[in-house]
Amino acid sequence: MKIADYGEDRLVAELTRGLPHVGDDCAVIGGPRAREWRLLKTDAILEGVHFLPSHDPRKIGWKALARAVSDVAAMGGTPREALVTLALPPEREVAWVKSLYAGLRKCARQFGVEIVGGETSRSPGPLFISIALTGTVERRHCVKRGGGKNGDTLFVTGRLGGSIAGKHLGFQPRVAEAQWLVRNFPIHAMMDLSDGLGADLPRLARASGLGWELFEEQLPLSRGCTTRNAISDGEDYELLFALAPRDGVALQTAWRQTFPRLPLTEIGFLKNSNPSQTIRGYDHFPSH
Repeated sequence: MKIADYGEDRLVAELTRGLPHVGDDCAVIGGPRAREWRLLKTDAILEGVHFLPSHDPRKIGWKALARAVSDVAAMGGTPREALVTLALPPEREVAWVKSLYAGLRKCARQFGVEIVGGETSRSPGPLFISIALTGTVERRHCVKRGGGKNGDTLFVTGRLGGSIAGKHLGFQPRVAEAQWLVRNFPIHAMMDLSDGLGADLPRLARASGLGWELFEEQLPLSRGCTTRNAISDGEDYELLFALAPRDGVALQTAWRQTFPRLPLTEIGFLKNSNPSQTIRGYDHFPSH
């Protein structure tokens, strides 16, 4: 059987079955009584898949680190240290690589990450950048995907769709927003939308053993985008989270006061129904 016959989610589930510390967006290390847990995350971007040779290398560097930062944020955590691995074709210009690193450093400065080392290697094919990132999170504030409850309201930050127009190279990881959420409201489940709402909403619901109802007409759209873009484009890196309906009004009022320039939209709810229901999002290995 080929990978394409499995699909990404099934492949990951097979590979990680039985591993003790696998989390959702990050691995979680720490005892049940520890005040603080460690978060570990790796992420890689590949030329021709996640970026093109014509893209600004500073934006590519930003994206490489920001993707991992977004995953730490999605668990309510704080990013700490990063290792950067570069696999480079020998004909690539040194100035290009320096610009790439300038983008990495800019992201690191903005989110308090210390780049502490890494590795370089020759690549006979496409260039790729791999990030290993550590983080920390207070145990009581760590949020995973599997805590959703029947009837929970679903919210999403920002606007969805438009990655193909360049949004994927300049997104802002929602670190401050996620930390504010977990410190001020009982968030039951949360993740970042890296593969698009169509792929990630079913993952959150399935992890909670629930189905979902989506209000497609209420989706917050990026300029020029359709509902289909919002569901399927991927690489939004916004937060998708669930909390009890009784907390929704207070959340929206406090959010508007704290983050007046960033939309927060109610887009649906979790419900007792088929946890295997799907809508189409991005899959690295789409099954046939």
